[in-house]
Amino acid sequence: MEYDTQGKVLKKAVVWQNLFFYRKSDALYQLTVEFCHRFLPPHGDRTVDQMVQAARSGKQNIVEGSEDGQTSSEMEIKLLNVARGSLQELRSDYQDYLNTHHLSTWPASSERQLRLRDFCHSHNDYADYEPLLNRMNDEEMANMALTLCHQTDKMMCAYIAKLEERFVKEGGIKERMYAARTGYRAQQDAHMRALEAENAALKKRIAELEEELRKNRRSLGDRKA
Repeated sequence: MEYDTQGKVLKKAVVWQNLFFYRKSDALYQLTVEFCHRFLPPHGDRTVDQMVQAARSGKQNIVEGSEDGQTSSEMEIKLLNVARGSLQELRSDYQDYLNTHHLSTWPASSERQLRLRDFCHSHNDYADYEPLLNRMNDEEMANMALTLCHQTDKMMCAYIAKLEERFVKEGGIKERMYAARTGYRAQQDAHMRALEAENAALKKRIAELEEELRKNRRSLGDRKA
């Protein structure tokens, strides 16, 4: 956290472009645009708008949540959960496409699904997927999208769990502001006590020097007499 007794209460900014689950969500969005362009009718089918919007909402709410997270942990968690909801909706749309077109959802233990899962696990950017798409049919692309949806959601769940744990320990911005103010006041109080102690020590030393000076004067007077 980026706050201390000097009054810093904002959390360190998250570079959302570097988050693996954001990069996967962006790849999923671009893959969905390509899927809809190739396999769904351009007009008269609301599914296209629904799928593209759900995919876009997924990645955009990650961006907004990460930006808002500097000031509001609550809003960050809320928007990341909105992103999860959008990607779950997208996953349902891909599943519906496979079902209505009598295509296969690849079993988790099948060899091609295992290869696909390994590939998606180690590749995060659309540039990794784009060269493959022209060689893929709708069943292959839909299963790839489902795999990306699942992996992105799993990564987001782990990330949100850490945010919630941090929020419980450190609170939101109000709690951080209170901690910063309290810490600053405690620091000022300690500084004041140190000054008072130093002042008392100086007064004592001055009194001692004055007493020593009086003794020296008396001693000097006696000698003259």
